[in-house]
Amino acid sequence: MLSVRYEAVNAMLLNEFLKEHRKVQQFEAALDAVNKRLKEQEAKIQRVSAQIEMGKAAPQMVGNQR
Repeated sequence: MLSVRYEAVNAMLLNEFLKEHRKVQQFEAALDAVNKRLKEQEAKIQRVSAQIEMGKAAPQMVGNQR
């Protein structure tokens, strides 16, 4: 019998849509976590860069002891 069971098509499409929707939600959650971590790293880099710049701005004298 070669026919399409149209009453079953909607249910199959809905199931596939829900699977893909769950995948998208997981990817979005993972992306949010990566973005949060990236922002934290950027803040750390800025703090370290500021500390380095402060060290360059004020040259320090080193005593030469003999």
